[in-house]
Parts: sequence; structure tokens; C-alpha cells
Amino acid sequence: MRILTVHNHYQIRGGEDECHEAEVSLLRERSHCVDAYEEKNDRVSELGSLRVAAKTIWSQEVYQTLRRLFTQRRYDVVHVQNFFPLISPSVYYAARAEGVPVVQTLHNYRLLCPNALFFRNGSICEDCLGKFIPSPGVLHGCYRNSQVATGGVATMLTVHRAMSTWTKMVDLYIALTEFARQKFIEGGLPAEKIVVKPNFVSFDPGLGEGRGGYALFVGRLSVEKGLDTLLSAWEHLGIKIPLRIVGDGPLADQVVEATKRLPQVKWLGRRPMAEVYALMGEAMFLVFPSKWYETFGRVAVEAFAKGTPVIAANIGAIAELVESGRTGFHFRPGDTEDLIAKVEWALSNPAKLAQMRQEARAEFEAKYTAQKNYEKLIEIYTKAQSIRNSQVHF
Repeated sequence: MRILTVHNHYQIRGGEDECHEAEVSLLRERSHCVDAYEEKNDRVSELGSLRVAAKTIWSQEVYQTLRRLFTQRRYDVVHVQNFFPLISPSVYYAARAEGVPVVQTLHNYRLLCPNALFFRNGSICEDCLGKFIPSPGVLHGCYRNSQVATGGVATMLTVHRAMSTWTKMVDLYIALTEFARQKFIEGGLPAEKIVVKPNFVSFDPGLGEGRGGYALFVGRLSVEKGLDTLLSAWEHLGIKIPLRIVGDGPLADQVVEATKRLPQVKWLGRRPMAEVYALMGEAMFLVFPSKWYETFGRVAVEAFAKGTPVIAANIGAIAELVESGRTGFHFRPGDTEDLIAKVEWALSNPAKLAQMRQEARAEFEAKYTAQKNYEKLIEIYTKAQSIRNSQVHF
């Protein structure tokens, strides 16, 4: 099978970039021919705000380049990971003009929300959900804290809703969880076009032993990740269990301040993935205190691969990934006392926690290995081809 992947990289390497690279490697390792069409957000500053806004709506450059590419090479499927902002939805039209099936992975909520998070001022916000024109997002300047920049995103969303781009130009969407799928259906995408395929762990890191005697947080240090809930809980837990924090982000200074007054909390900053896996394997459990609708929760799946249970906020996709009482626990999002209660229960029930380690590893093996993901991905590509062929012959 010959596949063209399309991806707009962020300036700061993120989860979407890593997922894209993992899928490309997965396919190439299994003898598929994979070409990549990519843009990088480093160009944004070079182009200027007006040209970027125009490209966000429609990039004639991308359209023409891909039309030429499609006449030179025959692809079985085009898999779009991220078109925003420089590639634009013109990629769909170029593929449709040449009869190439299109699959789009929904890594975030950009098609429904200008800032892609459903999160504003420290809490969930669905003000733009289901609105033809996402005017509340413009009013609040939700994208880059700018009404002008958000206006550009809102224009792109509105223009392509009017053109029926989202409903007609994509053969299949991939949502990462059933929660995310339902949210996109609520926002107007056709239910029959959205399939669920989770992210995966690209290689098996092996089972850990969980003997480190500490709790672990891994992720971006930002408001939506629930750092305030996490640090507040450990302020009350005292020395009952140490907490190690891996990651960096805008709240790094707050984490540093917390480590000064809480000796049981240690910030490790960014760490190589091999070291992160080692930390996960020895942790008693991972804490995932997110406050927003995660579209997935890759860190939780990586913890499962090491056999480490997850204490997760009962919100969005992460609540779906963690089965409370089997692979970890749920606590009420933003509720420090409930998080403390779950941690204390885990500390008081080592035998149950040991059983959870086995269940977490079994969950990884059943759903999140590279081979399981490959099989599902090829199934999706084949279905997209069938859909496009049926439209051609209609």
C-alpha cells in the first residue's frame, strides 16, 4: 500500500508529532511505501499574520503542489494528521480532485473549538460547540490570546462549514477515544465517518516492578493538566508518599516553588524517554489530574505498558482509558480531597495495587501494542478506499 501522510508540525515538538512519526515507522517497518508532505510552523513568523490567516483558510500553493504530486504518483490513501495552519483544508480538495481517499486523525478539537482544547480560564468551555460561527471564541481571544488571530481560525472553520468540507471532503475520521468521537458527533461531524483507533506504544518497554515507593506525574506543566490539584494534594498528604514530576511548561516556576516548601515533591524536568519508562516502571502509580477533555492520554497507556496503575481525573478521554478499580482509579476533576482519598486507599491496599499492575499490563497488551494498532490502521485505510470507490462508481 502506498500512503501519503500530511502533517503540519508545531514549533515545539508535541504529542501529535510523535504520533505521526510512530505511525510512519509502523507502516514502513511492515513494507508499506510512505511519503510525507510536511510543513513547519517555523515559517509562520516569516510569512506574517495576514498571509498566515489567508493560508489557514486556503493554501493555493499546497493545493497545486499536491495536485502535481498526485499526477506523478498513485497513492492508495492520504492520511492527514494536522493541516493547521499552513497546509489548510485545501489538501482534501487536491486529493478529491484526483480520486484519492482521505483519512483525517482528530488529535485535538480544532474543528469544533478555535483553541482546540474546550478549555478557557481554567475550566471546561463549550461555548463554540455546535455553533456555525464560533463567535464566542473570537470574543474571548481563545487562540493565542488574540481576537485577531482567533478571528482567522474562526473564519477558516466557518468558511469550510459553509463549503461542507468537514462533512463531504473526508472519507473517514479517526477519533482516539469513544468520548472524543461523541464530542465530534455533537459538533456536527457525520457519525458514520468517525471510527475509533487509539494511539499506541511503538515498542514494548517491558514490565516494571513498582518498587520505587513514589507517585509519578508526566506531562506538560500547564493549567489544563491539573497541576494545582496535584500539588495541593501533596501539600496535604505530607510525607506519606514522595511525588516525582517529569515535564516542562508555563507552570514550571510554580512547581519549583512547590518543591521548596514540599520536600516530598521533586521536579525532574524533561527526561529522555528511556528514563521516563524506567521511572514509570518503578512508580507505585501514575497520577493524571487533567482538567480538560483530553482526546487521548498517551502517558497513561505508557504507564500500562510498564504495569503501572493510573489515578486519573474522571473527565474526557482519560476517564475512558482507565477502568476504575481495575487499571487504576478515578477522582473528581479538580477535587483535591478526592485525589487524596484515592492515593491513601492505594497506599493502604498494596495487594490490590499489585493486582492492578497485572491488569494494567494486560490492558496494554490487549489494546495498545504496535501490532494491534497496525491491524486497525490498515482496516481503516481499506474502508476509506471502499468508500471512495463506491462514490466513484455511483
